[in-house]
Amino acid sequence: MPDNLTLAEDYQKIKNSLPASIELVAVSKTHQVEKILEVYDLGQRVFGENKVQELMEKQPHLPADIEWHLIGHLQTNKVKYIAPFIDTIQSVDSEKILVEINKQAERNQRKIKVLLQVKIAEEETKYGLEIHETKELYVEYLRGKFPGVVITGLMGMATFTADKNQVKKEFTFLKNLFDQLSLTQKLETLSMGMSDDYPLAIECGATSIRVGSAIFGSRNYP
Repeated sequence: MPDNLTLAEDYQKIKNSLPASIELVAVSKTHQVEKILEVYDLGQRVFGENKVQELMEKQPHLPADIEWHLIGHLQTNKVKYIAPFIDTIQSVDSEKILVEINKQAERNQRKIKVLLQVKIAEEETKYGLEIHETKELYVEYLRGKFPGVVITGLMGMATFTADKNQVKKEFTFLKNLFDQLSLTQKLETLSMGMSDDYPLAIECGATSIRVGSAIFGSRNYP
């Protein structure tokens, strides 16, 4: 019972601190279906997973009105498994993956929302598009090249560092790119900020945050 109380309290604390305009993606990777249901019962409908296999195992056991977001690196050969039900793929980090998402969306006779993941961190381990690639893909999309997808915005992951100035610089950079692309056609979603830095991300203009451990507690890695 205390764990359930803590989960509810942690979730409500975050929800109550967010402006109404901010979308909260509850990152449920490595957590059991039961825990996800607890957060669902508190009113949360948007959940994020990192891995296709884990998402495929959970999705059939959870309510159909959950909006699933894939936030981890996605391989082209895995797109077909999530294409029938995924709401948003936040981690589009190459033209190759966008082409495949478009193909699978059309095969399933639906449109899939995507975010272009921009490389804003200085760490080599982070995935993402370079600035010129992001701009080129957006122009191609506006010209009708990917009719099966809807590019709703951008996603970025800041450098993992205690240096808030560094993180702020990266978030601000992404917000400026978001505003620049929106001059051509307005984007809706700027996804940046996680459990440790989401207040700063919101300050810098985020419209969507991805929060896992601050809701669910530490992850249960096998």
